[in-house]
Amino acid sequence: MLDGEGAGGDTLDRFHIAILAELQRDARLSNAELSARIGLSTAPTWRRVRWLEEQGFITGYRAEIDRRKIGLGVLAFVRLDADRNTGASTKPLEDAIRQLPEVISCHYISGAGTFELQVLATDLDAFSRFTIDTLLNLPNVKDVHTSFSLGEVKASGGVPLAHLGGG
Repeated sequence: MLDGEGAGGDTLDRFHIAILAELQRDARLSNAELSARIGLSTAPTWRRVRWLEEQGFITGYRAEIDRRKIGLGVLAFVRLDADRNTGASTKPLEDAIRQLPEVISCHYISGAGTFELQVLATDLDAFSRFTIDTLLNLPNVKDVHTSFSLGEVKASGGVPLAHLGGG
């Protein structure tokens, strides 16, 4: 068992937190670079990274791509209202949404609406076609309400870690 893992198997110590913080900043760090940054030798650092992955604290690694550089100039926030709000009736809608590459994020929401989607499109015409041809034809969709991003103030894939302590 690693230091700080505790009997419950999911306790994070300051080294785990430091690893999470560093990998959020740069997931391409070598193990040697990571261990130097957190002040731990390479073998324990490697074991801790593996443990964080196995325990589900780290769920994957990916490149951050500038959507505008690849021609995706429109970011829309779409509130999708389901016709029926029961688990059985929204399951086909959930499954259909998961299959849409244009939808980069989907959340159940409180208040008005059932789902909040983030949708990427090349331009307004493409978004309009996607809405009419795809979103409005998903199972149990009653209505669609859209807001468009006019500019990005902050976009970070990192999650806050300060509440974990760790020094």
